[in-house]
Amino acid sequence: MRPMEVIRFALRGLAANRLRSLLTTLGISIGVAAVILLVAVGAGAGDVIQKSIRDLGTNAISVLPRFFTIGIDPENAPIQQRDLTLDDVDALSDPRRAPDILSVSPLVQFPVTLSYRDRSYTIQEFAGSTPSYFGVTNTEVGQGDLWTEAEVATARRVVALGATPAEELFGTADPIGKRIKIGPVPFTVVAVLEARGSLGPVDADDTAVAPITAVQQGLSGYGPLTAIVVQARDEEAVPFAEQQVVSILDEQHDIDDPDDRDYQIFNQASLLEATGVATTTISIMLAAVAGISLVVGGIGIMNIMLVSVTERTREIGIRKAVGAQRGAILSQFLAEAIVLSMIGGTVGVAIGLLGASIDVAGIDPRPVPAAIIGSFLVSVAIGLFFGSYPAARAASLRPIEALRYE
Repeated sequence: MRPMEVIRFALRGLAANRLRSLLTTLGISIGVAAVILLVAVGAGAGDVIQKSIRDLGTNAISVLPRFFTIGIDPENAPIQQRDLTLDDVDALSDPRRAPDILSVSPLVQFPVTLSYRDRSYTIQEFAGSTPSYFGVTNTEVGQGDLWTEAEVATARRVVALGATPAEELFGTADPIGKRIKIGPVPFTVVAVLEARGSLGPVDADDTAVAPITAVQQGLSGYGPLTAIVVQARDEEAVPFAEQQVVSILDEQHDIDDPDDRDYQIFNQASLLEATGVATTTISIMLAAVAGISLVVGGIGIMNIMLVSVTERTREIGIRKAVGAQRGAILSQFLAEAIVLSMIGGTVGVAIGLLGASIDVAGIDPRPVPAAIIGSFLVSVAIGLFFGSYPAARAASLRPIEALRYE
């Protein structure tokens, strides 16, 4: 039997039970759509995470205090945090000791309430730092001008607002030159930072930055730093800059054993690579979970094809009696299973792409071509696999037994 005749017989058989065929393809469609959509969400989430890391600069190195226990009994030992100080910043800023470090920015961060007239807004990451902080974190100015090192030296109370607090406090009005209160302390708005948008559930614009000297003088006091942000000369110099940071801080903190270090270092480039591997793994796991529904859809195809063989036993017997070969019967029922899976796969691809065009929890799903092609091919393979047994059963029927079947 020619291929076109096989397909024509298969379509005729499926058309005889349209509703049943439609429900069978629905299972495959849901499986394919689930694989495409979940992988797209995983890829989109990975893009969000990597964008947030790139925004901090791939040549950035973050130094944070390390929390550790002291005492003989670890379970009852108090928690102690060793401090990072401005002395550490000065040591890291020495070009003779750290030739691969371009800039060093001290950072103090804490939540605070901003107020202007009858409006108030609380941000979680109010920061005190130096002008170099904006360069190392790739922060651009959307309106106004950033404060300078001279204003840091004089502890001038000026602030650069993120787009979110600027809108919350001033709406559409121009905030430049306005005086706001940060906690109980008045500050003058000199700049509004360029909007970055949301990074998933995190609003990257929900921030404000002021000179660290003004922040310590009026708000936080002269306590420890939250972090030190180091910028290497370029991306290739990051490993050398990191070694210099470790060498200087070990000397500053009198550390001989690496296990006793009271600070921890995060390399943005390494973090970017690690998150890429993690998000890829998560996407594969999501695809595997969604792939279970494809198997369920395949079982549905087998079930329907077995029912179809039983219902059409006499038809098979008549066709064999008039000379139809075993291969023709086998091909027809295999073609029906494959057509069902191909229709379901095509519809599933369309549904998956439609779903991937909708933001999910602030994440813009990114369809992955490999997932689209792979899920469609798997759906066809599942139709072939699960349709093989019913087709073989139909082809093995003896004509005389099939003709006697009631």
